[in-house]
Amino acid sequence: MALIASISGIRGTIGGRTTEGLNPLSIARFTCAYAFWLRGRCGLSEVKVVIGRDARISGDMVNRTVVGTLLGCGIDVLDIGYATTPTVEMAVTAQKAHGGIVITASHNPKDWNALKLLNERGEFISNVDGQSILKTAEAADYLFPSVDELGHYRQVAGALEYHISEILKLPYVDELAIREAKFKVAVDAVNSVGGAAVPMLLRALGVEQVVGVNLEPTGDFAHNPEPLPAHLTELSELVRTEQAHVGFAVDPDVDRLAILCENGAMFGEEYTLVAVADYILSQKPGATVSNLSSTSALRDITVLRGGSHYSSAVGEVNVVAKMRDVQAVIGGEGNGGVILPELHYGRDALVGIALFLTHLAKSGKTCSELKNQYPQYYMAKHKIALSTALNPDTVLEKVKQLFANERLNTEDGVRIDMRGGWVHLRRSNTEPIIRVYAEAGSQEQADELALGMVSKVSEIL
Repeated sequence: MALIASISGIRGTIGGRTTEGLNPLSIARFTCAYAFWLRGRCGLSEVKVVIGRDARISGDMVNRTVVGTLLGCGIDVLDIGYATTPTVEMAVTAQKAHGGIVITASHNPKDWNALKLLNERGEFISNVDGQSILKTAEAADYLFPSVDELGHYRQVAGALEYHISEILKLPYVDELAIREAKFKVAVDAVNSVGGAAVPMLLRALGVEQVVGVNLEPTGDFAHNPEPLPAHLTELSELVRTEQAHVGFAVDPDVDRLAILCENGAMFGEEYTLVAVADYILSQKPGATVSNLSSTSALRDITVLRGGSHYSSAVGEVNVVAKMRDVQAVIGGEGNGGVILPELHYGRDALVGIALFLTHLAKSGKTCSELKNQYPQYYMAKHKIALSTALNPDTVLEKVKQLFANERLNTEDGVRIDMRGGWVHLRRSNTEPIIRVYAEAGSQEQADELALGMVSKVSEIL
């Protein structure tokens, strides 16, 4: 059993003993910490929090525990039910709430769940605020309200419809072009909320032919929910057999988007942001932001469009902070996360779909042809599992020493830029692992860089 409490949220496997996993006690403990932090931050007697969840099997239990705890802390709860993470983020500002909690473990398997904590802007809380909440949870010194001061509960309908309507208002989304293209679209929603959200969006965009797999939101994921090539073979086969123009795969909370071409081949998770950013930059030149583990192709197309590209530490909150600093017109992460500030500052697969389909329709090209027009880089991604007793920072420090003579970036772990490519090692905020990313001009070179680094770390271990 695992429980990881970090600035990224509270994430763990369901079950276990009192001190293990995500159980009713740990859920209540961290929900209390967030509630009292929020009340102190707002300085108000009436505080509203929006909550929504993906379709995980444990979601109902976690939801009920969170709701009861918030009410007991004197917080009013606006429950939007099944919802994507970006839908909850947008609902916070739409409802003029003071915060939000998304109940989802994102790409983790079905035995995991998590609390993602939002501020009044519908954005993930900052590193500083996250540390404050963790300290509050550790101290657990609360004065709970009396019976007359308990919070109130209300269910709120229409959050997804509002989200989609705001996407359709964007000047970059061309429903007529999409409708006239007569696309046939295949979808894999991995048995979560995307099964409702993605088809609803596609219908609103004028896509009349939608085929799908794993659309029923049972929470019993048909495959590993991370939208990687090895997990999307069923969707790839569906694209080919149905002769679809494009395939879309989302993770359980619909903030990551993977695209498949008309031949069933991956468009490339890294290239989701590249393609969408290229389209946005053609309409509105400016700066872009991606994290240190994202492809160099975004930098290349940004410069080609006359803009400036900036890198940030990994993590949505870090990308958003950098985007605000440089007033980026678009940004995101190479895991298929698209952030369009004109909609909201959060990764959003739904807006990614709308923008990509508009780009595809206006280009007059197939997905494969569109992909081939971009700079071709290849990436290798690996994980190094660590024992819970081993501090990842100790390992990364030894890597720094080993490559002290190379060009290093230590803003987030260690990134080593070398002739022919780069390698980035960083500790995960959600799992006891070190992630290894490498990029080069060919898949063989990228694999060689990544596996070579894995081997060196193994020697260190």
